[in-house]
Amino acid sequence: MPPTLTYPGVYIQEIPSPVHTIAAVPTAVAAFVGRAIRGEVNTATRIHSFADFERSFGGLWSQSEMGYAVQQYFLNGGADAFVVRVITQAVLAAFNAAPPVINLPGLGGALSIAPNNPGLWFTNAGNVALKVDSNTRLVGVPPATVPGEFNLTFVLTETDPVSGAATVTTESFRNVSVDPASPTFVTTVLRNDSNFIVTSGVVPAQAPTPNPPNNPYTFAGQGAGATSDGAALVEADLTNAALLVNKQGIFALENADIFTLMILPPHSPNEGAAQIDLDPTGTIWSEALSYCQKRRAMLLIDPPSDWTTKDKAYTALTAAVPPASVVRDPNSAMYFPWLYFGDPMLKGRPRPFAPSGAMAGVMATIDSKRGVWKAAAGEEAKVLGTQGPVYVLSDPENGDLNPLGVDCVRTFPIIGTVVWGARTLFGADIQASEWKYLPVRRTALFIEESLYRGTNWVVFEPNDEPLWSQIRLNVGAFMRSLFRQGAFQGATPKEAYFVKCDSDTTTQNDIDNGIVNILVGFAPLKPAEFVVIKISQIAGNIQT
Repeated sequence: MPPTLTYPGVYIQEIPSPVHTIAAVPTAVAAFVGRAIRGEVNTATRIHSFADFERSFGGLWSQSEMGYAVQQYFLNGGADAFVVRVITQAVLAAFNAAPPVINLPGLGGALSIAPNNPGLWFTNAGNVALKVDSNTRLVGVPPATVPGEFNLTFVLTETDPVSGAATVTTESFRNVSVDPASPTFVTTVLRNDSNFIVTSGVVPAQAPTPNPPNNPYTFAGQGAGATSDGAALVEADLTNAALLVNKQGIFALENADIFTLMILPPHSPNEGAAQIDLDPTGTIWSEALSYCQKRRAMLLIDPPSDWTTKDKAYTALTAAVPPASVVRDPNSAMYFPWLYFGDPMLKGRPRPFAPSGAMAGVMATIDSKRGVWKAAAGEEAKVLGTQGPVYVLSDPENGDLNPLGVDCVRTFPIIGTVVWGARTLFGADIQASEWKYLPVRRTALFIEESLYRGTNWVVFEPNDEPLWSQIRLNVGAFMRSLFRQGAFQGATPKEAYFVKCDSDTTTQNDIDNGIVNILVGFAPLKPAEFVVIKISQIAGNIQT
């Protein structure tokens, strides 16, 4: 609004800039959904390192592959991820109905402590110790006990059933109080600061009695038959209508701001008696793909564990009814074969692992160095920490799988193990899709998400030429910045992209219906998948 002119002089008026900067969204935020030994259930927890995963979810666990996939993601360059811990619905219901408790005796009643989430960590007798000490302060000699206050120490000893490896985790809370008015009220302190325990029931008026030396309090109901999450996952634990409504399973990612890569690791290791429900099956892949389409993310699908040779993979891929995991879509990709990594839980002995976690890390590395439009493949796309693929592919064998839309992982002398394919599962030659190549699809999703978030300011603005010119200015500036980074084909911006928003794209009928149409086109960079070198002998000094 112009200022009210009431006196002779100079008036200053600030005019809003028409520039609304469109920020580029991240391109390699991985989302892992699977089993963990502990941690919050059906919650999308953001982590930035494997150390974060260890703190929140207990680290590696021999009964689940998710921890290994997360470790391989960060090992290969990943920097940002969400983790959703999933357990069986029956176990979750049993835990919510009657969680185990520790009753701490006190003069005014019993203070009860319960686990804050289901997990194996409270089911094995003797692995949990809860120590209570009186809280004392130096008020004269001897120190005086402070009424209503006490010190609480939680000690967790976790022993892996396969490897026998044990970790000890300790949490200490000093000066906690049973007084609800105290800033250190025990319920508030544990709810905000503890990764393991919360108070259960009514907090008594007096502090609990200190436990005798070397005789800590333990959970009631521990041992055989106690509620745990050791049960095998089934399809309904990851995807169904109820989970969508309640934001559970893969739909817990509704609370994640953005993710661009989804990984569903095998539920259990690929060997020994511990093998259970190894490969996600049934409608899990198709439901996950539908959700990825909605969120503009890629689904990285692991090949079935029984694809141990090229011939087995080729037979399955070309079958009249392929496996449920072969979900051909522009938003899906598959890497073959599985890879050997050393297993720290087995003293470093190599064993096969599904490749998706490592592949997501390689994508993150290439994205940060070159941009999402560069294929995460070739000599630059090295897989770190691996002892090589489970099956060594030859060039002709690679040539059998590549036209089927499967990306191969190869090992070459001196170079090492690298990603040697850059297609979506929709990139089989027979489909002749415009989304044949993974970097092209990921670039499109990146642009879509960036423009979706960067044009929210347009909503409810007057729908006329001034708005359209602002849209062209801001979207054009974003596309030009990508052009200058080398994201598109073409020697000039006009050859590389276009942005249209005018009376041609938005008619009067659109205006009457509250619609503004923005048309954006770009010339994508496509990887040089086949390099052809033509060689010919010259005729020497023959005179003509």
